[in-house]
Amino acid sequence: MGALKAPKVCANMYHDLGNGVKGELVFQPYHIWNVQGVKIGFIGYTDPLVPIRQSPIYSKGRTYTKPEENIAHYIDVLKNQEQCAYVLVVAHLGLSQQIHLANLEVCKGVNYILGGDTHERVRKPIQCKYAKVVEPGAFGSFVGKLNLTIQNGKVIQDEYELVEIDPNQFGADKKVKALINELEQPFQAEINQIIGYSTIPLYRYFVIENPIDTLVLNAIRWKVKDVDVVLSNGFRFCPPRTTPDETENIPINSGFVYDMLPVNSPIRRAQVSGKKLREWMEKELNNVFAKEAAERLGGWVIKFNGMKVRFLAFGEKGKRVKEMTIADEAVQDDKIYSICACERDGDPEDMLCRIKGVQNAFNTPYSLHDAMTEYLKTQSPVTPTPQKNAVALDVSDALLTQVSGVDYTFR
Repeated sequence: MGALKAPKVCANMYHDLGNGVKGELVFQPYHIWNVQGVKIGFIGYTDPLVPIRQSPIYSKGRTYTKPEENIAHYIDVLKNQEQCAYVLVVAHLGLSQQIHLANLEVCKGVNYILGGDTHERVRKPIQCKYAKVVEPGAFGSFVGKLNLTIQNGKVIQDEYELVEIDPNQFGADKKVKALINELEQPFQAEINQIIGYSTIPLYRYFVIENPIDTLVLNAIRWKVKDVDVVLSNGFRFCPPRTTPDETENIPINSGFVYDMLPVNSPIRRAQVSGKKLREWMEKELNNVFAKEAAERLGGWVIKFNGMKVRFLAFGEKGKRVKEMTIADEAVQDDKIYSICACERDGDPEDMLCRIKGVQNAFNTPYSLHDAMTEYLKTQSPVTPTPQKNAVALDVSDALLTQVSGVDYTFR
């Protein structure tokens, strides 16, 4: 971070002094961009749910607050003290949370929320009660472009577009490309080593199931074998891989394993009752489809193999699951099931994949990358077609967003 010359802004991440006491902000809360005498203010916010969504060790020594706790204060500072003509929020909250924030009165005075985290393609700004909200897609495929027209020190017009970065139209910057090549050179052989093939395109576009997640689950199932249910987090990232080579299949190299699974966590096993498994499933579905946007986390539906769940995405909280089976039998509350998933560094001993109260948990000798690499080397070509283990009864399998009730169609 010290080498990054761009301003770093975050108004809700503090040093944790322990015992519930928060210290100073880790970064400055806002930055002012002065353009020919006109001030444009930027306030930064990150997701306060980071300690829940991510491995707890990632946020050790940090504590977070909700944006609504101080955003009105910083809007006042920028508008009235600093005399900014325009105020933007730079946020990594996820589209649902950003829309929620833009509909709160404390957000009055913000013009745009320039969002990230859920990587959604917002081509037309979503007009909320107090601000417009956008996200610029993913994988470097798009750049959000906001043009402001200023007259007599005031912004009189704004125009936003999502620009697609067509490589045939926009060539790579020579200096940046040379720098990347230089830094990757010692690792090129490993990065580009082909370890397997897929017969179908690999992507993570949809909220419920995708080929990449199916590949991850299949690899863990192949490696661990004697377990009832395999779980994988609701990841949102990973560029697609769709182009066959001379074999007429799609090559998968070691570098792509890191794209799919950036953290090489140990595979962990545990046991859990059917009752806790069902309660966990309801909670995970609410994290994605909660009626109140403030309750939604930024990830997609948790992924699983060995279990089948039929549910109502927009059903009543705590009552979304309509059918839940393991090995073609209904899940029984008092039965104990074996599960495995990636270890989240810093979680309590009795927690696995956000399931609280698991029993007899232990790490296997295998990591996620071990499983994926060995599976692809021995089983290729693979065909990781989604198995419809998770089926929503009220929305399409091709659902692209957890956002609903807005005047915008996602594509």
